[in-house]
Amino acid sequence: MTRSTARTIAVANQKGGVAKTTTVASLGAALSEMGRAVLLVDLDPQACLTFSLGLDPDALDLSVHDVLLGRIPAAMAVQSTDDGPDLLPSTIDLAGSEAMLLTRTGREFALRMALADLLGDYDDILLDCPPSLGVLTINALTAADDVLVPLQCETLSHRGVGQLLDTVHDVQRLTNRGLHVLGVLPTLYDSRINHAREVLADVSMRYALDVLDPPIAKSVRFAEAPAAGRSILRTAARSPGAEAYRVFARRLVALSATAAEPRVEPARMLTVPPAQAEMARPPVGQPS
Repeated sequence: MTRSTARTIAVANQKGGVAKTTTVASLGAALSEMGRAVLLVDLDPQACLTFSLGLDPDALDLSVHDVLLGRIPAAMAVQSTDDGPDLLPSTIDLAGSEAMLLTRTGREFALRMALADLLGDYDDILLDCPPSLGVLTINALTAADDVLVPLQCETLSHRGVGQLLDTVHDVQRLTNRGLHVLGVLPTLYDSRINHAREVLADVSMRYALDVLDPPIAKSVRFAEAPAAGRSILRTAARSPGAEAYRVFARRLVALSATAAEPRVEPARMLTVPPAQAEMARPPVGQPS
């Protein structure tokens, strides 16, 4: 089957615990349900995405660490998962990659070069970034078409958004002029709490970012899924969280239809359905 070049999305936020890994696993599974070919890339040395999708990081012989250092082509390390997407897994060895890459010329382009041969094999590539703004995150932003920012709806969680955007602007200037910010994906969202809506309003106004829809509610189902080595779309298929990711996946695919030609500014995404109007102020967000 002939495919156009994959759309690559970096899921990034240097704050930990904001559902980056949950978003990558759940969104990847939702896209795969739609019949799309999806590759997930675990760029966190903690290997939470790898573990969450049923692989034992300690038992892997090859990983993204070997790929970034140029030891093997990316295709050799790719693993299939029961949820549908393929996975380029991580291990603790990745912790040493940053130090090794720092001594190399063109270190920011290691991931982009490694994924180049796979772009024609997939419709979507999702990059799970580590909770830092180091070389691994810079590699993800350099390789990506878009960046998605999961944001826990609490004051302390959005203080680092400005730093992330500064890094994005540096990447746009130096290594990836085509990088665009899709917007903020609110996570662990509770529509009953005024503070959550206030945080979203502040982020939207302070950083001029789109707040993406639909919201994905805080739920214990997300915490239960990794223990089964599956995403929430398999362990709690009809839960509100799983359904929200399906809606978001459909909207991403619809948006990608307009991405065939170069975009000059971040696409303003997603019209909020009337039924969600109260939840969607200011322009409402979606947890993940």
